[in-house]
Amino acid sequence: MSGETTNAVRSALGELGKTARAFLASPRALWGLNVPYLLEGVTYFGVLTLLMKFLSENLRLGDITAGVVVSLFTGGVTFAMFFLGELGDRFGTRRVLLLAIATMAVGRLLLTGAGRLPSGGLTSPAFLVTALGLLVVVVGFGSFQPALFSAVKQYSDPSTSAVAFGVIYALNNLGAFAAGFFSPMVREASTGAFPPNGIAGVFGLYTVLTVVAIGVTAVLLTPRLVAEALSRRPASAALEAAATSAPKPRLFSSRWFAEHPLRDGRFAFFVFILIPVQTLFAHNWLTLPLYIDRSFVPWVSSRFELFSNLSPLVVFLLAPLVAALTAKKDPLDMMQWGTLVMAVPTFLLVLGPSPAALFAYIVLMTVGESMWQPRFYHYITELAPPGRAGAYVGIGQFPWFLTKFLTGLYAGWFLQRYCPAGGPLRTERMWLIYGAIAMVTPVALLLARRWLRQGVAAPAAATNGGE
Repeated sequence: MSGETTNAVRSALGELGKTARAFLASPRALWGLNVPYLLEGVTYFGVLTLLMKFLSENLRLGDITAGVVVSLFTGGVTFAMFFLGELGDRFGTRRVLLLAIATMAVGRLLLTGAGRLPSGGLTSPAFLVTALGLLVVVVGFGSFQPALFSAVKQYSDPSTSAVAFGVIYALNNLGAFAAGFFSPMVREASTGAFPPNGIAGVFGLYTVLTVVAIGVTAVLLTPRLVAEALSRRPASAALEAAATSAPKPRLFSSRWFAEHPLRDGRFAFFVFILIPVQTLFAHNWLTLPLYIDRSFVPWVSSRFELFSNLSPLVVFLLAPLVAALTAKKDPLDMMQWGTLVMAVPTFLLVLGPSPAALFAYIVLMTVGESMWQPRFYHYITELAPPGRAGAYVGIGQFPWFLTKFLTGLYAGWFLQRYCPAGGPLRTERMWLIYGAIAMVTPVALLLARRWLRQGVAAPAAATNGGE
């Protein structure tokens, strides 16, 4: 190893240690956010991994209709953030978090009970109760996540914010992996009580975990700890408090439109051009579970939840490390190269259903995800004026709504055509098309990097420096 490389490694490790020490000394209130988001990772992604199979096979909707329903659910979550994202700014993050988690518990209870009702199409009691449960979860999660990220910004400081966002993102992914790990076991054990395949039993466990999250949030995120966290950032806390107490413009009023972030052409281009690569996220629950279930050998297909949720484990291991080592890197550079690293491995699946290709795809795609996804949330909250972080997170999620909605409209058709239950299988062509779609994002970001930097890099730097 050359001296230059050795110095670079030592410098990186030094930055990692310095940032880690600063994070460990950060306010305890952050753990009142980390633990509930870990549990929500278990429940949200655990339900999502099983939802296509539950709708298509248990409720007998078929792949195409099930894909549309899942897209309406996941897209609805993001669309709800567009309107509910600023609730934490208006009423306080702790209060909104508790109410949002309680709302999601009610929705998941309905989802569990629906599995025991008569099924058989869109008008069956099972589907109608399922649809109601999903709608309630949409409302809860739509107010939960923006309030949570707004709170992360409030409780961290400039030396720890990048790692704070990386850690909370990683813990959420750890929860998703944990769901994939124990879901097959719970599903198998619940088959007798929740026929035909035990999925409703797994939903019941997730309902219990959501109730636990309410208690954990109330205990770990006390008003005293919140006040203590804000006291460590007096200037920022004062700005947030003043902005929170200030009158907010009414939805769709002239002032609301005048202050809308999407009025900035560069910002709008930046968030919307992420749609093609973000389709890979949507395929993690729309396509990958049924692709693995139908295309692979039994020892893999019988554990489709585990294999389709390996990516979150890699994110958990990589995201905090990547965040610490790249804390001083320009967010736009991380977005450009991270999306490229995420998109390219999709072409490995063009080789056919191979456990080795699947594992390599998951690991390499996740490296790219860990490079750019946490920085997206970091960038959004840093760009937001004081007291507007929740609103900016919610509005910045709108293209993600379009991603999930549009991907769901065609994912079921592709499964039915190229990966139907019972064959014949032609999955190589499906993944070739999906890889080409994902590549649009990094190519466009690289071509537009100078234009984006003229209007975006300067404000981001100014925001960082101002704190």
